[in-house]
Amino acid sequence: MECGAIPHQTPPHEWSVLAILVAVHFIHIMDFMIMMPLGPQFMRVFQITPPQFGFLVSIYTFSAGVCGFFAALVIDRFDRKAVLIVLCVGFSGATLFCALAPSYSMLLVARAVAGAFGGVMGAMVFSIVGDIIPEYRRGAATGTVMSAFSLAAVVGLPIGLFLSNFSDWRAPFFFLTALGVMTVIATFLVLPPLRGHLEHYRESDPLNQLKTIFSNCNHLNAFALIIMLMFAGFSVIPFISLYMVANVGLTETDLPYLYFSGGLATFFTARLIGKYSDRHGNRKVFGIIAVISIVPILLVTHMTKVPVVLAIATTTLFMIFVSGRFVPAMALIISSVEPRLRGSFMSFNSSVQQISAGCASLMAGSIMGKSAEGELTQFGIVGIIAAISTIICICLTARLRSFEEGIAK
Repeated sequence: MECGAIPHQTPPHEWSVLAILVAVHFIHIMDFMIMMPLGPQFMRVFQITPPQFGFLVSIYTFSAGVCGFFAALVIDRFDRKAVLIVLCVGFSGATLFCALAPSYSMLLVARAVAGAFGGVMGAMVFSIVGDIIPEYRRGAATGTVMSAFSLAAVVGLPIGLFLSNFSDWRAPFFFLTALGVMTVIATFLVLPPLRGHLEHYRESDPLNQLKTIFSNCNHLNAFALIIMLMFAGFSVIPFISLYMVANVGLTETDLPYLYFSGGLATFFTARLIGKYSDRHGNRKVFGIIAVISIVPILLVTHMTKVPVVLAIATTTLFMIFVSGRFVPAMALIISSVEPRLRGSFMSFNSSVQQISAGCASLMAGSIMGKSAEGELTQFGIVGIIAAISTIICICLTARLRSFEEGIAK
């Protein structure tokens, strides 16, 4: 299979390739998500404070962003299959390092290493989607790959929490290491060489490549879109479980049902949204989903004490539409760059995404407070900021053009 997208037919091994990409994205997402519910164990075992735990989570994101930036300067020089295998091997080693970490400081280092490999790995997954899938089917393929998020919530987190309860906090990381090794083997055996982009690649100075990417107004629109998407989502997402327990009346034992319900729903809706994006256009579908998403954003961030079922139903709607926005948005972003620059561009995009997510969380945390009764305050203001960011995203998609559209003109 060539790396370039095939215009009129489905490549014979396309589904097997997508399965590999889903597996890679799954272990990357689960590795990040599992940190949240393991927080109480980390704080108890390592005797750390909440700010120290917050740093343990955010160091992964910032490491992913910084390393993704530097990787973007050279990543388009190599076969994408070889790069993906190297990244998976490094990521598996980092998760093993996490499992064996004897102290908080060593775990901190391990999380930074995991973020370094994981962030670039995630960018490479979407670069491959852009290379092997033609634009008219890219929405559905993106939805398929992004279903890894739902799988991580529905399957990965329950398994990880079961293992941690049965053993200790190290068990989920041993499990992820085993999955990583199996994914490396499957990638080596199933994924074909992906060198099509090298036919268009011209050896250039990394700084010139940097200038090429960042001097393109369309690329800047894509970066602006991912920044605002992060502020429209990750200003709210990290604090949902805390708010549900402190303000809405859920217990910690209710939280698995919250994530399971949302993950199960998005597992089906992500591909459905992808198909509608291919049929009606990514830009149009994004606008519709984004407008609808404002409603659950404001409902979740302004919710008072309600029955558990109603709270879970509302957060499920939040997950469906907030995560659903990413399907057409990522398809638009992937399509905005020419193939020879796609690997570097997506690595830069991943860096911008990771750093923006961290900044959004820090911004929301600085706005919010805690009342004398232990309830979180000012979450409603965060919700309004997320809603405004969503509206800005809609405006940005109107300015974003695909590379194919540029050729047509």
